[in-house]
Amino acid sequence: MKRILSQCAKELTQFRRDRLTVALAVLLPMATLLIFGYAIRLEANNIPLAVQDLDRSPTSRAFVERFYATNQFAPVDWDGRGNPEALLDAGVARVVVIIPPDFSRRLDAGKIAPVQALIDGTDGNNARVIRNSVRSVTNFYLGTRSDTAPAITLRSRLWFNPGREEALYIVPGVFAVVLAIWPPLLMAIAMVREKEQGTIIQVYASSLSAAEFLLGKGLAYFLVGVAQAVAVFALGAVLFGLRLAGDPTPLVVGTVLMIAASVSFGLFIGTRTASQSAAVQAVATSGFLTALLLSGFIYPLSNIPFPLSLVANIVPARYFIEITRDAFVRGTGWPGVWSAPLLLAVLGGVFFMASFRNLKRMQLPG
Repeated sequence: MKRILSQCAKELTQFRRDRLTVALAVLLPMATLLIFGYAIRLEANNIPLAVQDLDRSPTSRAFVERFYATNQFAPVDWDGRGNPEALLDAGVARVVVIIPPDFSRRLDAGKIAPVQALIDGTDGNNARVIRNSVRSVTNFYLGTRSDTAPAITLRSRLWFNPGREEALYIVPGVFAVVLAIWPPLLMAIAMVREKEQGTIIQVYASSLSAAEFLLGKGLAYFLVGVAQAVAVFALGAVLFGLRLAGDPTPLVVGTVLMIAASVSFGLFIGTRTASQSAAVQAVATSGFLTALLLSGFIYPLSNIPFPLSLVANIVPARYFIEITRDAFVRGTGWPGVWSAPLLLAVLGGVFFMASFRNLKRMQLPG
């Protein structure tokens, strides 16, 4: 234990002396939180909508006003004359609503009044959002008319996030991305630096065992990772108003295990690469991309096709996102996320054992 703590103290001393590394360890996680937290927005707003009102009646105007009252659509300056498809071709409008000339007469007669909506389908996901929004506005308008009130009225309520605040969904995911990138990157660079400077030879020839060396080095960057986690959690609370929704112990335990798994992954990369540039590329490719695309951070895990869905099972960020979103949004506690910390511990153990095997081969027999 004394050797491990000595190795940890030596590593922290070297870490403090390298001002550039200290700056990167402090500033880059915060910059990642700010960029991802403010830049990523999944809900479409201010969608340019054009209306061709061929009826021009008070009824049709009341129907059109419902679209702009949602603040999801923004009106397009168009007099309603000419070909509406040209607005989509020019990219001026994302959706064009065409109201027929007999719109009000058919509604007053209790008949179906067909309204056409032309939607830009270039972005399939946003096209579905626009189509659902148009349907919702239409249904809401029909519900306000006593003569066309539907027999069944659905009153839905959003659970966990009734205000539909996107920060509650995005920022807890950013915590996982930050801890999946920066602790392993710093760890891998520190490990490879020993090879580039030749100091790893002293370790190979010393009485320090591979496990003691890895544990001492990893403990130093585990503490750095804890400091990064505290910093981004505090920044998320101040800037995005995140508050714990339930029992905090799954988040505390999950954060410790996530940092341990990330540092172990960095050790593994560091023992397998021979230069800092190769270590950076390896962490960026296998750590950042998987945390971004295969963790459920942006896209649902159910959308990941086979066999990439198998790779998602060994991405630590996937399990930490379950913990953070539960801690800050759902608040179910251990009954909802009990398996995620266990899987993080397993992945951390696998990465550490792989690093141990890589380093042990290089050591001289004692």
